[in-house]
Amino acid sequence: MNVRGISWLIGGAQGTGIERGASIFLTAIASAGYYIFGKREYHSNIMGEHSYYYVRFDSKPVHSHIERYNILASYDAETIFRHSLEGLDGSAIIYDSAHINVKTKDIPTLDKRVREDIHKRFNNTHVSISDILKEAQSYGIKSFPINYNGILNKVSIRTGEKLSELTRMNNVIAVSASLAILKFDLDLLKKAINRVFKGRKTIVELNSIVAEETYDFVNSLGYSNEFGIRLNLINNNNKRLIINGNQAIALGKLLAGCRFQTYYPITPATDESSFLEEHEIFDVVADDPLKSEREILKGAGSIVVVETEDEIAAITMASGASLAGARASTSTSGPGFSLMVEGLGFAGMNEIPVVITHYQRGAPSTGLPTRTEQGDLRFVLHASHGEFPRIVLASGDITECFYDAIRCFNYAERYQLPVIHLVDRFLANSTETIEPFDTKSIRIDRGIIFEEKDLEKLKAAGEKYKRFVFNSTGISPRVFLGTKNATFWITGDEHDELGHITEDPVIRDKMMEKRMKKLEIADKEIPLEEKVNHFYASENPDLTIVSWGSTKGVILDLIEELSKEGYKIEFLQIRLMQPFPSSYVEKVLNGKKWICVENNYSGQLAGLIREKTGLKPNNLIVKYNGRPVSLDEIYIAVRSILEGKSSYRVVLRGGA
Repeated sequence: MNVRGISWLIGGAQGTGIERGASIFLTAIASAGYYIFGKREYHSNIMGEHSYYYVRFDSKPVHSHIERYNILASYDAETIFRHSLEGLDGSAIIYDSAHINVKTKDIPTLDKRVREDIHKRFNNTHVSISDILKEAQSYGIKSFPINYNGILNKVSIRTGEKLSELTRMNNVIAVSASLAILKFDLDLLKKAINRVFKGRKTIVELNSIVAEETYDFVNSLGYSNEFGIRLNLINNNNKRLIINGNQAIALGKLLAGCRFQTYYPITPATDESSFLEEHEIFDVVADDPLKSEREILKGAGSIVVVETEDEIAAITMASGASLAGARASTSTSGPGFSLMVEGLGFAGMNEIPVVITHYQRGAPSTGLPTRTEQGDLRFVLHASHGEFPRIVLASGDITECFYDAIRCFNYAERYQLPVIHLVDRFLANSTETIEPFDTKSIRIDRGIIFEEKDLEKLKAAGEKYKRFVFNSTGISPRVFLGTKNATFWITGDEHDELGHITEDPVIRDKMMEKRMKKLEIADKEIPLEEKVNHFYASENPDLTIVSWGSTKGVILDLIEELSKEGYKIEFLQIRLMQPFPSSYVEKVLNGKKWICVENNYSGQLAGLIREKTGLKPNNLIVKYNGRPVSLDEIYIAVRSILEGKSSYRVVLRGGA
């Protein structure tokens, strides 16, 4: 597979600026007109363990990463030990020349398994960076030593800053050296530094000087001529967003009219609430009826974000806000959602429109707190005891994250039930350049709400307002708490139309059927394009790939690669998990050779499809080591299936 574009990898100890360095690189590359896709990997500790960030970029959109690099930018020895042999043909390793004699035994954070693999490879227990680089060279990987301390010493002389204080800028040296060997415009890099550190003048100036000195060092040794790849500016005036999944969902919530968010801190969901906290007060753009132009109302919008004492409080507080009339949500990950299920059942019993954003991560128990997985599909479909309707919507990319966040509130209020927005750690922490959101297309649907005038009509007719009144749709008009002439009861017990507790079997039957009727209505009303995406639809494809969630991007890039080789592949991305689009899925898959790709052990979507349609995939591709599916590994797996060389179940094991 000849993957287009360039892949860049930066690595170092956690807490030393990996993400900030990657942000500078991403911003610089995007400002030059390139599309980017960034994948972040980090440990669940605060400091010290190995952290790394892949960035793939091209002149055309990219939707996935590869576990290989054109440039490895390291500023610690562990990164080289871990990633040295992942280079593509003609790739480069940038490293600190002071590390040349560091041995595996000198790195306490190097996993025992990794250390033993290296020792076995060399048949030696005293392997050094020098040995590793010689091995890489034998595979055609070039190495470029950088005198990190020498560069920082020059910066110290120029600025008067202490050398010990400047070592935190090693990440900027690694980024600058990478861009220098690509002959990238230094001024664009400085602008990226200014944007990332916006408002912090001293830090911007210091990092810009670090970039200048690094460029001088690289150019003085002719590294850019030796590397041979040049990164030119693309003439592109289109405005794009650089955004990750957490931010996209948070922005979607703001535009959806969400005005109350609760959370208990948990990885990776916390970043979403933190973003909302940073933007609790925001400007509103409105059409001025007296003027032709749109008006910016400074500080006119706000959202209340509450860090609660636990997850049970988070969901019940959000439910309370919803009862009072606010569009409300909570955000969590698997362990937190496990604690929320009693509150989820309460919302289901009382037909409360509340949105739960669920970021899946490695499980069970605490599991892999900072790694990704698609292991909670079955859980969220059945979470909490008993049966009640809930809608489950799974986003596949960052753009969908934004629009689906809005849809979730519309579903919740239109059908008066909990809605679970299912994403994962990979989507949360991936960064991408995307086209600006079409905010003018956004529509808000608050469902059936009775106001005081509607209640006055009931009163005049001698009727009481019944919050849970029986009707043909199961969707009863709701009122907000405090509305005049509206009295109703909220309880965790079964109840009658007014909310009064009852154990009457006839009422129980009618109330259960009323609630469950909502899923039938939702299934009829929700448009097909919100239930599934059917890419490259064909009557006679060589293969149909079925998947859900964050595997969307890598599958789309895979199909592009395989189409170059003459294969005709279609892709069915299932988005609405409850109510499940059974008839359409069966129509597409019946009689075809199809496979299912999932980031879990058992193939949960494949099992759900079999439950709903009776159809079983010809092959199942799964991955469950906490790392997302990469383009290079899925290419090998699917090619093997197309050539008839694969077993039914294929397990992907890539990722450091």
